[in-house]
Amino acid sequence: MSRINSNVSSQVARSNLRKAGTDLDTRLQRLSTGLRINRGADDPAGLIISQRLGSEIDGLQQAIKNTERASSVIATAEGALSEVSDLLNSIKGLVVEAASTGATSDQEREANQLQINSAIDSITRISESSSFGGLKLLNGSLDYVLSGVKTSAITRARVYNANLNGRSSIQVNVDVLNSAQNATLYIPGTYTGVLTSANGRLVSATRMEIRGPRGVRVLDFIARTPLSAVRDGINSLKDATGLSASLDGTNGTSGVVINSVDFGSSEFVSVQNLNNAEAFKTYRLKNGLPVTTSSIAERIAGNTLEASNDDIGQDVFALVNGVLGSGRGVVVNLPDSTTLGLELTLSVAMATKPSAAVSTFYITGGGALYQLGGEINSAQQVNIGIPSTASNRIGGRLIQGTLQFLDSIKSGGLNSLDKKERLQYASDIVAAAIDEVSTFRGRLGALEKNTLGTNARSIQTAVENLTASQSIIRDADFAEETSKLTRAQILSQTSTSVLQLANQQAQSVLSLLQR
Repeated sequence: MSRINSNVSSQVARSNLRKAGTDLDTRLQRLSTGLRINRGADDPAGLIISQRLGSEIDGLQQAIKNTERASSVIATAEGALSEVSDLLNSIKGLVVEAASTGATSDQEREANQLQINSAIDSITRISESSSFGGLKLLNGSLDYVLSGVKTSAITRARVYNANLNGRSSIQVNVDVLNSAQNATLYIPGTYTGVLTSANGRLVSATRMEIRGPRGVRVLDFIARTPLSAVRDGINSLKDATGLSASLDGTNGTSGVVINSVDFGSSEFVSVQNLNNAEAFKTYRLKNGLPVTTSSIAERIAGNTLEASNDDIGQDVFALVNGVLGSGRGVVVNLPDSTTLGLELTLSVAMATKPSAAVSTFYITGGGALYQLGGEINSAQQVNIGIPSTASNRIGGRLIQGTLQFLDSIKSGGLNSLDKKERLQYASDIVAAAIDEVSTFRGRLGALEKNTLGTNARSIQTAVENLTASQSIIRDADFAEETSKLTRAQILSQTSTSVLQLANQQAQSVLSLLQR
């Protein structure tokens, strides 16, 4: 060909040189950045997927940091509670020592009281000073805020976890289904077939064994002992047996009612005639029947009582927001869930009356919320209430109708060591405080081990898998890119040479003019 206006060969060579140059630039960019996708044009679909994976990875990596920080917070709180437990154990020992009045002087009890005062003050100080990065942990600032709690129905409400989930409050409805009951035995005071003068008295002499949750004792009574004396004898051993007695109604001849002091299925009462089965008889309420105000004789006649030497108590059962809560005495426990977990100590009036009106209160905020997932929603969050461990908030024990706390054991308190007749109450309060702190430590430990620990490990595994997936989509394969770079370099060089030859071919036309 001898045309010069259209050098097709040059155009072809120039086009291939441009392609080789573009390919060479692409290989150099990928090798320099280590990424296969550097801009949308490289792989539009791959860019979208890899960006989404990258966003998810970033969220999960922050979730791991959140989990580790939450674990550090829980560990800090648990460490402070460990010190509180040690102080409570020392208080328990001092109270028990003070109860041995025959071996301790008044001066020693005063010294014990000073130690108790110091330990209780230390517990409150730990509650107020325990913090993490300026966040107070045990002063109640991380507990849930409640409103509308009627003490006539609920003497104490402890919320373990509550998920408000964007709501301003959670309404809690408590409806008692089955009442809490004492273990109860009835001794009738009226008899048939004997002298009228025997009514209100034991028919003959006997030895009476009374057994309760705290122990067993034996009482001896002579013939025609008034039932009021039987009542007094049983009540004198209340601390040793855990049982109390009262006359049935206002008429002393109606009979005696023997109750366990506390409510619940762990309570029991047993009364045995050891040497004279005819001295008195005992009855218990038939299962499922309500307690009535009629006399013992009328209940026997109405077939609501059955002959028995023993009885056990009954736990309360209640619906909490439609969910059946487990009962322990007058305490209703709603197991932890993603929505709500709590423990309610009902008043005796509420716990023993299934016909009582539904009690309602509200959770209006508070609690400690930990974000444990890469997406902000309730399924990837955990809530927990961290209550105050101040001395006026732990050890709550219902004593003679009043809820009393650990600070009541300090000097001048209702249950201080100088009040020897109340040392049993002091011991019960300390035991309740120890149980509370131990239980809460266990809850924190379970959260740290079973929730936070497993969450961090599972998310780390997810991050590894997602990173691998993103790498497959976006990262450059250096072996492949190096081979393609070599190819592009060769093509670029050959295209340059070919272009030079194509241009030289057009110049051959000059030779025709020279001839």
